Amino acid sequence: MKSYQMYIDGEFVAEKREMAPVYNPATKEQVSEYPLGTRDDAKRALEAAKRAGKNWEALPAIERANYLKKIAQLIRRDRVKLADILQEEQGKVRGLAEVEIDFTADYLDYMAGFARTYEGEIIQSDRANENIFLFRTAIGVTTGILPWNFPFFLIVRKLAPAFVTGNTIVIKPSSETPNNAFEFAKLAHEAGVPKGVFSLVSGKGSEVGDELSSNPLIGMVSVTGSVEAGVRVMQAAAKNVIKVNLELGGKAPAIVCKDANMDLVIPAIKASRICNNGQVCNCAERVYVHKSRYDEFINKMADEFSKITFGNTAKGNFDMGPLVNEAGVKNADAMLKRALEQGAKLEVGGKITDTSGYFYPATLLSNADHKSDIMQKEIFAPILPVTSFDTLDEAIDMANDCEYGLTSSIYTENLNTAMRACREIKFGETYINRENFEAMQGFHAGFRKSGIGGADGKHGLYEYLATHVVYLDYNTKFNG
Repeated sequence: MKSYQMYIDGEFVAEKREMAPVYNPATKEQVSEYPLGTRDDAKRALEAAKRAGKNWEALPAIERANYLKKIAQLIRRDRVKLADILQEEQGKVRGLAEVEIDFTADYLDYMAGFARTYEGEIIQSDRANENIFLFRTAIGVTTGILPWNFPFFLIVRKLAPAFVTGNTIVIKPSSETPNNAFEFAKLAHEAGVPKGVFSLVSGKGSEVGDELSSNPLIGMVSVTGSVEAGVRVMQAAAKNVIKVNLELGGKAPAIVCKDANMDLVIPAIKASRICNNGQVCNCAERVYVHKSRYDEFINKMADEFSKITFGNTAKGNFDMGPLVNEAGVKNADAMLKRALEQGAKLEVGGKITDTSGYFYPATLLSNADHKSDIMQKEIFAPILPVTSFDTLDEAIDMANDCEYGLTSSIYTENLNTAMRACREIKFGETYINRENFEAMQGFHAGFRKSGIGGADGKHGLYEYLATHVVYLDYNTKFNG
């Protein structure tokens, strides 16, 4: 059985720590153990990051970017092994595990490309003989607190923009899926990343996570997780007025209009709903179908859902793997029962037939009331609730009537309808006639309780930069 070590200040920590188990959710078997770090471990990592910051920021951005490129090369070298680990500890289907590994390497190269392109500004002055310069500078010490659903990619979604802009970073992996992060630390070490620039501290959120949110050395904390986790981080960060960057929950609506191409709609929404076994914050979680197409949609989606297979993705070619843990299964089952009590009709699925792992079948619900919990609360399981609408105004109002605001989608052949959706749907992202999956050059951000700030692209890079405005009067006569 594998046993991992934390990575702090350029070294793997050999001192004994209390160890915690990691389980394969497809088999419920223990596959590794990892150390439960302490507040002192987190403080040591932050102090190392602070010490390393001055020299790291002083390097030309292109030299910092070269470390990202080296890590990307090593990831590609080890892609098979890394995909194996993702399947083992998180339960992804093989194709998605490989996509995550490859996308992570590509993301590092993409962010490295900003080394020569991110810019400051020269601002017009009201005074003669004065220039106003806006410099973009590193924030300093940053931290990243990770979820378990895309654990490998999310390391670099936080690390890559931090590195190229001259920040140091301390990462805390999810306790459900830490193995891939320890393997990443080995690659960063092999790439020769300077001591203290990157550290990895595992442990409990209440201890390590709190320290990585509240310590006064921190300039910014970035979190991907639940709304509850985001609130706790904001409260901890407020003690020292630390900048927060939060990607939290989602409850993505999909609007299927009267003129939608159902041959496009069905596979796109299906793919979005069962992606990563239904455990994606930006996947379609509720569907609004025009009443004239409602029965057609239900019949066709029910047929598709009835064909979806699930099982141990390391042993067979299944459409889905397991949920991440037992709590996920219990939550999905409780939400389904509550939905049925609130009037929804079960069309497909809903019955747990395989308890060898944390499996949950693809489940389709019709007649779901818009105000019911299944249409308002994040599911994080392959359950798809559907209801109907009469007018586009009604559909958009229902889509916006939610505490979340991360992603959304609409299916229509009408350009006017599509443009109305762009203007009136109040979500960070809207996908038109396609599945919900963002591009690295976009900007992944949300409204309402879905978060603060965002990630990816130029705007995600600028999240890791502070501004320093300098007023230079070049007509002043200096002595000496």
